[in-house]
Amino acid sequence: MLQAMSRQFGGLALSLALTLGCGSKQPAVSEPQADAPASDAESQCLEQANGEHTRKPDEPVRIGLRHILVRHTGSTRADASVSRTRGAACLRALEALKALEAGTEWDEAVAKYSDEKGAATRHGSLGSLTRDDLDPAFADAAFELQPDQLSYVVESPAGFHVILRVE
Repeated sequence: MLQAMSRQFGGLALSLALTLGCGSKQPAVSEPQADAPASDAESQCLEQANGEHTRKPDEPVRIGLRHILVRHTGSTRADASVSRTRGAACLRALEALKALEAGTEWDEAVAKYSDEKGAATRHGSLGSLTRDDLDPAFADAAFELQPDQLSYVVESPAGFHVILRVE
């Protein structure tokens, strides 16, 4: 599905759509540079993951969502095997987003990057949800998306997410 979008809109347009996809009030911030020191890349990722979102007056009541969840040691419901720092989790979610932008299939990315139990068998699906079903930051980012659009990295108490709106 994402590869079809890339073919239809071209890599540059898809990259722009993904960067601006959540309709942040703030100007788009450049992605963390691969050669930047880890702390700078982490800081940039964390800042963008907590960006402002605009609520649309005409948003649907319910939307279908899939996500990739990357947990860190401070995440809610993180099991003992999770040893990532918050910054490292943000960068791993950003790595998942970049892999999707580069053409990795959604199911492959979910299997590789998501820390949520059972996510791979569910294809990262959360089902059809209302705004009230979700953490406010997650809901704000998800409800800004158009169908078949990816979010930038989003932080919630559960960890860092890459969200795909499917309906």
